[in-house]
Amino acid sequence: MSLDASFDVVHDDPDAVLLARYAQGDAAAARLLTVNLTPRVFGHALRVLGDAAEAEDVTQEALMRLWKIAPDWRIGEAKVSTWLYRVVANLCTDRLRKRRGNVPLAEITEPADMAESAEAKLQRGARLDALQTALETLPDRQRQAVVLRHIEGLANPEIAAILDIGVEAVESLTARGKRALAKLLGGQRDALGYDDDKT
Repeated sequence: MSLDASFDVVHDDPDAVLLARYAQGDAAAARLLTVNLTPRVFGHALRVLGDAAEAEDVTQEALMRLWKIAPDWRIGEAKVSTWLYRVVANLCTDRLRKRRGNVPLAEITEPADMAESAEAKLQRGARLDALQTALETLPDRQRQAVVLRHIEGLANPEIAAILDIGVEAVESLTARGKRALAKLLGGQRDALGYDDDKT
């Protein structure tokens, strides 16, 4: 690889450089890659599955698969994060299929902001619960697309690669999912403390 090409890789996909270093036996690179990727992967799995224990299992399984393919990884063919999100999406889909008809919700807890008032904490919790409940009513692919686009902040081409669909299909899924969420949550605006003049 030329100096210019390696410079491009570092800027386009620094995770791929860390993965290559891990494959060569660099344990520090593996730790850094784990620190970089785990919160994003876990957050995605948690939003899709609605269960922290299952999200942890999916995160661990996805990272194990990444470590296994590390020696064969070809830098420049795909972004590590895109590949990993795709694995997580597939693992989540498998778990959702297995639990069809059996959907108990686990409590989703997020670290509280110490500066928040008790009322603000309750309101934020109610909003997160309402969003999670609404997300779980969406079809699996729609939910994955909405979470990746509007919660994870990924671009449509990357989502298309993760879900193995076209960009237009991503746009359609996210638009339909967003409309469905707006419809589901629209009637709860007052209960969730939203003022039409401010939002």
